[in-house]
Amino acid sequence: MQTMRRMELKADQLYKQKIIRGFCHLYDGQEACAVGIEAGINLSDHLITAYRAHGYTLTRGGTVREIMAELTGRRGGIAKGKGGSMHMYTKHFYGGNGIVGAQVPLGAGVALACKYQGKNELCVCLYGDGAANQGQIFETYNMASLWKLPCIFICENNKYGMGTSVERAAASTDYYKRGDFIPGLRVDGMDVLCVREATKFAAEHCRSGKGPILMELQTYRYHGHSMSDPGVSYRTREEIQEVRSKSDPISLLKDRMLSNNMASVEELKEIDVEVRKEIEDAAQFATTDPEPPLEDLCNHIFYNDPPLEVRGTNPWSKLKSIS
Repeated sequence: MQTMRRMELKADQLYKQKIIRGFCHLYDGQEACAVGIEAGINLSDHLITAYRAHGYTLTRGGTVREIMAELTGRRGGIAKGKGGSMHMYTKHFYGGNGIVGAQVPLGAGVALACKYQGKNELCVCLYGDGAANQGQIFETYNMASLWKLPCIFICENNKYGMGTSVERAAASTDYYKRGDFIPGLRVDGMDVLCVREATKFAAEHCRSGKGPILMELQTYRYHGHSMSDPGVSYRTREEIQEVRSKSDPISLLKDRMLSNNMASVEELKEIDVEVRKEIEDAAQFATTDPEPPLEDLCNHIFYNDPPLEVRGTNPWSKLKSIS
């Protein structure tokens, strides 16, 4: 969680220096969700999320260097510098997806593949409170339920869909009840242990063939919706400060570990020093690594085809695509 927090704060800094450009949705505040979910499933299970994806890329096996270099659009990035903030992928992680809600039916497709292949795997399918009113989500619930797909639908409710509070956007804010015929849980998304235990329960439900299950993680984002949103026009600075002081996921776990003698202050400080160093190294790499050359632009359009010509920005410029 500390690595995620520091990584996102570094991304904020690089964005303000105009080293990271374009879309950039930061995950700080919600770290307990990604870390808790990963602790409750296996690496061979599958996960798909929306465009606030840096945290999940890390838990699914991406490195800080690869993520930072992807944010700056460099060759060493996790998607070779072509995906940016919203489109990162690793094995069994089907990425950030830029279209609101579109990853939910895709996740059910992954769950269908899990069932079809009979490997006792499942798919965690994440979306935000802003996507929760999308029609495609309810269509997906229906199909997943009919086919008893091993799919955990998770609504990360961070209280605001862009600049609109959940109360103004949804007639019912009980997102865990939205599945109707799918059982639902409401979980404290600021407590990493709660998230872990709920995910274990949900995973067990799916693996025993009972079909899909729904979880609502009540969480909070400290930054705006994206870097272009200052995040204080629709909520007060005091509100953000209150969440930070009372229910920060990292502070909560730290206090719990200290009060139960599970770690010493020195050990936690050491972790922080190591994390800071890792982030600095990654930032150094992300700012010095070369950008991908133009001839790489059209590669990997197809998975397994002979090289083909791709038209450039006009009929005369031709680029080559290699699988």
